[in-house]
Amino acid sequence: MDAESAGQRLDNYLLRVLKGVPKTHVYRVIRSGEVRLNKGRADADTRVADGDDIRLPPLRLPDRSEAAPAPAREFAVLFEDDHLLAIDKPAGVAVHGGSGVAWGVIEQLRRARPQARFLELVHRLDRETSGVLLLAKKRSALMALQEQFRRRETAKVYAALVFGAWPESLKVIDLPLHKASDAAGERNVRVVAADHADGRRSITLVKVAHRLPGTTLLDVTIKTGRTHQIRVHLAHSGHPIVGDPKYGDFARNKAWAREQGLPRMVLHARDLAFDHPADGRRIALHAPLPPDCAGLLPR
Repeated sequence: MDAESAGQRLDNYLLRVLKGVPKTHVYRVIRSGEVRLNKGRADADTRVADGDDIRLPPLRLPDRSEAAPAPAREFAVLFEDDHLLAIDKPAGVAVHGGSGVAWGVIEQLRRARPQARFLELVHRLDRETSGVLLLAKKRSALMALQEQFRRRETAKVYAALVFGAWPESLKVIDLPLHKASDAAGERNVRVVAADHADGRRSITLVKVAHRLPGTTLLDVTIKTGRTHQIRVHLAHSGHPIVGDPKYGDFARNKAWAREQGLPRMVLHARDLAFDHPADGRRIALHAPLPPDCAGLLPR
């Protein structure tokens, strides 16, 4: 394992170096214990370090000559310097390839910037979630920023459009979540009882931004960063995110797409604040609502 990969999650590292191996297969060999990190089993979210010994089972890699390269693509830049890059990720674009997705943001940016010696995702957004996405241009920046995410020293606000009239009194959702993966590596998250052995405390703060016909636009702040936290918490509260294909209301989503012409999940990473990894100054980034979402608001 090289120094430039230090600090990455094990799954992200393997997905990067095993380009072309199906994401479901990578997760399957991790869960089965066939991937050995320093001679022991390791979870997908284990952070790899410089000098780690990673042993893999025999894997059949596709012929790279047959794989179409990722197209070069730049994205709307919110902030950039020698240490990091922040973009406004559009909905419908995965952050990286895998699970039937040939390429994502990171592959397209690397293709567009062949001169970049280092470019890695600091965090992830779901494919259908738009908004602020951070990438590191140096290993030191990657490690420093990921440590801020782990310590919850960043401040994140999302805009979420939900079905129904959100109750004004419901401002804090403090419910534990449990994440599991099926045989295909698909992640499923659910709310569990407080005494559940594998439940992880999850806190979401909610504020009503706009009340619209049949829906409510919320400002959502997460105090913990669990997988699918916002989507599961809001759905469990009886107000699923409009267009959410996994935790939402299929029939209402279909009707909404037909009536509004917006066939996607309306979840947007609007604001992100963090300390600059080099000089410590506080950076506050803002990505305005995409035009198709902003068009829903009263003028």
